[in-house]
Amino acid sequence: MLLASLAILIGLPVLLWSAGKFVGGAASVANHFGVSPLLIGMLIIGFGTSAPEIIVSIFAAIQGNSGIALGNAYGSNIANILLILGLTAVISPIAVKSEIIKKELPVLLGITFFAVWQVWDLQVSKDDAFSLLGLFVLLLSWSIYHGMKGGKDALADEYDEEINSNEGTVKTHVMWLIAGLLLLVASSRMLVWGAVEVATFFGVSDTIIGLTVIAIGTSLPELASSLMAVKKGEHDLAIGNVIGSNMFNTLTVVGIAGTIQPMTVSAEFLYRDAMVMFASTVALFIFCIGIKRQGRLNRFEGGAFVLAYVAYTYWLVQAAFI
Repeated sequence: MLLASLAILIGLPVLLWSAGKFVGGAASVANHFGVSPLLIGMLIIGFGTSAPEIIVSIFAAIQGNSGIALGNAYGSNIANILLILGLTAVISPIAVKSEIIKKELPVLLGITFFAVWQVWDLQVSKDDAFSLLGLFVLLLSWSIYHGMKGGKDALADEYDEEINSNEGTVKTHVMWLIAGLLLLVASSRMLVWGAVEVATFFGVSDTIIGLTVIAIGTSLPELASSLMAVKKGEHDLAIGNVIGSNMFNTLTVVGIAGTIQPMTVSAEFLYRDAMVMFASTVALFIFCIGIKRQGRLNRFEGGAFVLAYVAYTYWLVQAAFI
């Protein structure tokens, strides 16, 4: 138990630090070779913050702990919206100006609905997993098209400022890219092992551990990037990071894990966790799309999101131990 706890306490910060180095290195290398800031932001930064989730889920699936993989993906999506954006909005209200964000919100809602529909039969089969990866390829193509198309957009300007703030030589960025990836793999294996051991010790399912400890832990990059974005006045970047991460979690994290090992879903997971994920996505869509007004998350909505996450976490703990 002591070793398992140490594995989590050491593995999680190393995982987050290495993910930051990996994403930063990749973005800087791409920028050096002339890739547009919007494309770098949408693909590498937007999706790259999900690097911890995908590496953790791959190793969880390989080791036969599919509950961690699915719980990590869905739990991270819930934490990203209710906890990350909620806390960010409480600190500083978020205004949505980017037309790209307004186009991505309905896409995220559709992807989330499709994911919930997939688990309605209480499983994620290999066919389900491949269909998720197929949707990701379409999403990737759409992102590349918009990134290459360029044009003036609030999100593009914020990505440009963020990427050009990185300093250092190409050699240094490549070194951090490789080192970050290697540390990502090593720390993920350590984290998954520790999580499984802790779940076994307390007699709770690995899904609960995936939905709580690992989901919150792997969502910390989104919290850090969102808080830094609003501090700089880059509101669209804060929303964009979460939207990109949630799309990636739903399509790629679950998709890759499902191709490695098909997953069985409990009825409790469907009616509790999948529904909370869908409801939180609907709420984000309603507040940010801006019907007859500019889309925004005020402190009131942010506080409601945080309270909803506290209630959801209490529900999970109650289900696990009571």
